[in-house]
Amino acid sequence: MSAEVRPLACPRCARKYPLEERFCADCGMPLVYVGRGEEQPITEAHERARKVKPQYTGGHQVRVASARNQAEAELIQGMLLEEGIPSVQRRTRGFDVPDFLAAGPRDILVPEAGAEAARELLADVRTGESEAAAPADGERPLRLAAGLLIALAGAAGLIWVLYQLAG
Repeated sequence: MSAEVRPLACPRCARKYPLEERFCADCGMPLVYVGRGEEQPITEAHERARKVKPQYTGGHQVRVASARNQAEAELIQGMLLEEGIPSVQRRTRGFDVPDFLAAGPRDILVPEAGAEAARELLADVRTGESEAAAPADGERPLRLAAGLLIALAGAAGLIWVLYQLAG
């Protein structure tokens, strides 16, 4: 067997050919150039697949999170992928919006092997959110009192206007 360079390949059967050939001898498909796949990913899906860690790929799909819409689901998937955990999203069962709409809740599924790592990662993110978004203990009663005063003032103003119109 010679060490001949074969930069062309059939996209259907993957048989390699030299530059002189234009069509696959087996199936007749036009040949395409190969060689980028070893150094660079060819597609976005291939790039994402290169980030996946093999230890997180075994087992059945398990639900680890839910999202309110498609954008939130894709954000969660991106966070998981950065840690090497593969995931898929599916529309939550029982939600009756057509599949082509981005609205509606989604479930995030990962393989069983990556479920624990995914839950830990997402728990860390949720803990950081709740600490940053929660008001201080002394702040909560003040917000409630301010809200009640604003509502009372609005109701008094409405009564006064109605009294002026009637009288």
